[in-house]
Amino acid sequence: MRLVAVATLGLLVRSLSAQVAGGALTGSVTDPSGNAVPNAQVTIAEKSRNAVREVATDQNGLYDVPNLNPGTYELRVSAPGFATLVQNNVVIDVATEAVVNLQLQLGSTKTMIEVTATPPAVEGATSAITAVVGGTTVRQLPLNGRDWTSLAALEPGVSVVRTQNSANQLTINRTNRGLGTQMTINGNRPQQNNYRLDGVSINDQFGGSPGSSLGQTIGVDAVQEFSVVSTNAPADYGKNAGAVVNAVTRSGTNDIHGSAYEFFRNSALDARNFFDAGSPPPFKRNQFGGSVGLPIVKNKTFFFVDYEGLRQGLGTSNVISVPSAAARSGHLSSGKTITVNPKAALYLNELYPLPNGPVSGDIGTYSFSNQLISQENFVTSRLDQHFSDKDDLHGVFLWDNSQTSGPDAYDIVNLGIVSQRRTVQVEESHLFSPAVINIARVGFNRDISSALDSLGAIDPAAADPSLGFVPGRNVGSILIGGVTTLNGGVGAAGRYIYHYNSYQVYDDLFWTKSGHALKFGAAFERDQTNGVPGGTPNGSVSFSSLTNFLTNIPQSFTSNIPGTGSELGYRQSIFGTYVQDDWHVLRNLTLNLGLRYEISTVPTEQYNRLTTLTNLTSPTLHLGAPLFHNPTLRNFSPRVGFAWDPFKDGKSAIRAAFGQYDVLPLVYEYLLSSLLSAPYLEQGSITGLPVGAFPNALYGALTPSSLRTQWIEQDPKRSYVLEWNLNLQRDIGAGTVVQLGYTGSHGVHLTFTTSNANIVQPIATAQGYVWPANGTLPNPNFGTITPTLWQVSSSYQAMQARISRRMTKGLHVEGSYTWGKSIDTNSEATTTAFANSLTNLPAFDPKLRRGLSDFDIRQNFVANVLWQIPGHHGDHGFVNWISGGWEIGEILQLSTGLPFTPLISGDPLNSKLTTFNFDEPDRLALPECNNPVNAGNPNQYIRLSCFVAPTPSNRLGNAGRNIIIGPGLINLDSAFYKNNHVHFLSEDLNIQFRAEFFNILNRTNFAPPNATNVLIFGTTGTGANSVITPIPSSGALTSTA
Repeated sequence: MRLVAVATLGLLVRSLSAQVAGGALTGSVTDPSGNAVPNAQVTIAEKSRNAVREVATDQNGLYDVPNLNPGTYELRVSAPGFATLVQNNVVIDVATEAVVNLQLQLGSTKTMIEVTATPPAVEGATSAITAVVGGTTVRQLPLNGRDWTSLAALEPGVSVVRTQNSANQLTINRTNRGLGTQMTINGNRPQQNNYRLDGVSINDQFGGSPGSSLGQTIGVDAVQEFSVVSTNAPADYGKNAGAVVNAVTRSGTNDIHGSAYEFFRNSALDARNFFDAGSPPPFKRNQFGGSVGLPIVKNKTFFFVDYEGLRQGLGTSNVISVPSAAARSGHLSSGKTITVNPKAALYLNELYPLPNGPVSGDIGTYSFSNQLISQENFVTSRLDQHFSDKDDLHGVFLWDNSQTSGPDAYDIVNLGIVSQRRTVQVEESHLFSPAVINIARVGFNRDISSALDSLGAIDPAAADPSLGFVPGRNVGSILIGGVTTLNGGVGAAGRYIYHYNSYQVYDDLFWTKSGHALKFGAAFERDQTNGVPGGTPNGSVSFSSLTNFLTNIPQSFTSNIPGTGSELGYRQSIFGTYVQDDWHVLRNLTLNLGLRYEISTVPTEQYNRLTTLTNLTSPTLHLGAPLFHNPTLRNFSPRVGFAWDPFKDGKSAIRAAFGQYDVLPLVYEYLLSSLLSAPYLEQGSITGLPVGAFPNALYGALTPSSLRTQWIEQDPKRSYVLEWNLNLQRDIGAGTVVQLGYTGSHGVHLTFTTSNANIVQPIATAQGYVWPANGTLPNPNFGTITPTLWQVSSSYQAMQARISRRMTKGLHVEGSYTWGKSIDTNSEATTTAFANSLTNLPAFDPKLRRGLSDFDIRQNFVANVLWQIPGHHGDHGFVNWISGGWEIGEILQLSTGLPFTPLISGDPLNSKLTTFNFDEPDRLALPECNNPVNAGNPNQYIRLSCFVAPTPSNRLGNAGRNIIIGPGLINLDSAFYKNNHVHFLSEDLNIQFRAEFFNILNRTNFAPPNATNVLIFGTTGTGANSVITPIPSSGALTSTA
């Protein structure tokens, strides 16, 4: 006998594990009076692979089924004296735990009651904040480049850092901070997030997200779904203090399923970009591939494979700032006429184009387009073996190769980036009993990148050694205040090569007993990071202003010493262990209690080629191990939280949590500075150059005391983040859940680095810091000294709201809003992560560095919609076809801008700085200067009238860090689909045509001013004769986000 009825049921979701890539199911079984039903038989079956698990409820009527593959299950419950209850369509997601509470009805076990009600979907058993991005969302929403990681930005608290070095620009900074999309999640640095594929960490050598030379992570068809654990993860999460992005690959089933696709995009329908000089530059992208999943042995062995290829020619419009024709002849906009040095004139004529756009002061814009040529091949495969009801094994292999080539910022050199990724995972699960299960996993992750490769000269001058600064080398880099940096000729970029291998082992034991869902586990990771430094092989010379360049007054010079530079191989191990108890105190109250212990070893080098100063003033280098004393030996991290269903109806949840999360001192925090340190790479830097030294007398001015090295704090304090949240959820029906919460965090002793700490130390006065006229360096034995210090403090507070309607009656809607603020004293572990960062924050006073985080976005709203449009269902086949099968997908994003800092070019402070400057102007205390921007004026976005040069010129200005907010973002991406089911060939065959439109509103979303255009004052002259003068062309917006 079978009845179809509506039964009482509550479905909630809770976080499961970072180390375990599957999901879990838990809940309670009660009788009609609400009393517990002990020893009820609970059977859960995955129909696609005919996998079955059985457990029994305990004396409190509770059950737990850990380690289930993500998918859709049937739940069957039976007990003597009760009708058998069947619940279909129980969805298990990655790294979550579905909570299904069932009420049995009196009757014979031969009577079956099938539950047809849509269960609530609140998270009533966890204090962690987790969101799942399902496979339909991943594959159906419009994705520019089909990068699945970018969809994490659909969730509250998640923001893509729009000032990361763009994939459309071939710069060394991209390789030296990681190639993937950078995201900040709830105030954490992008490098503090952990990306996992089937339970294996896939972060790159700089702690960033996985990515290719194109700046994205493809393989959409290989991803079944992924989750984002944004804050207050349980104790089974480790290695990183930020969010965890857990992805799980698709697997084969008992049915053969597959896909084949071709995405074609070109510039035929592209609107003209704001910076396009004429028609849009040519653009062509072919993205193609296919996947297939099938059974090798039915119910036992399953296989899945996916291939994706990409071929792209991307036309980009570029705007650079170059000297005007009048300035080249010595006629300055101030009315002054100067004699242009013949050497400067030679380089202007050979390398700098004349402006073809507006001229402001002595500088104009030059616009041109070029092409980036890219290709990528991506393969994912998975094999699953079901040995018995107690043992399962599966393995995953990922293979990704990519390369991109194109011209530099001045279109004189062709450059290239190459990347390779490999991931291997093998996992075995063993069921000792219905209450005890063990999961063992091994993994391997490899990331190889090479950049920038000089592929040849476009302009013959770029390969002319007679223009070089270093003997036998081509022209080097030239930095001029207010002018776009010329990165040099062939070989100037410096080729960095990284080989990163990560060997990983995990083991997790699950034990359910008397209302306790206990988890015990351990993880071990062995990392090998090999790097070949590029540095500045052709040399780099800086001028504080255009006038100083024209009159040959160089400020500083940096260059590698030819013949130096060694490949270094760093080795580090990470070990963690944990216990987690999710204690069902009551049926409507769960306590989440956890403790994690995690340590990392102090890095070694395979041949003990380590070097550091033990303090800033050390006269000699410390060579060999250890680099520093280990601060992680007492890293015990408690985590506590609760989830409460106040109405006991499964439709509401009140949750709160607090936890401590360690930021381990990993190699990436000082990898770049270590590679560039003497004696293994000799790179000299010098200031105080004589007039006329450019170009021939630059290299000869370097001395042994000008070599670069690093200073690593010898007794670092424990680095960690405290996280907390209070969150409320309510199911309002129709599959819709609303959520409102408060999230906060506080970073303690995070990593601080800056380009150079070896500068003249200032004197503190009532007016601020003032530099002495004839100051000396703290360490005269070296040139640039790059510090790594654990002294950064951060703070994040946010109100977050979310509404989510799962696909019901053909409509899926999700929207999230975050109103938050992130403050810190430094936002990155490297000095090149963000284009809006100050690369040389002062090391002598952390208070000077306090300001908005480089990635602070005050308000962010994201919404997405998938709508299956109802069609006509009549007798006319053609009408049914033409009206049916239509779908719409939309992603809307509205957000405020990112902060940046106005600066003064040169060194009027007389700090003897050999690298990028940090001198700030004074901001006037006027009402209109609270937000010193000219909104809607891209030609001069910064309101220059709000700033003046400090007096005296050797006083640091009061403007402060990150005081200006850049332009906001409004973007709508749309997709339209037509499904065509070919029933006469197969009931499951569908041919889909889709059209995707990105930025369909055609709104120009500007990026903040670049490093050239934030220099609002320049310095002319030298020494006591130097004068700070405004740069009229500064403050312009020259690129889009």
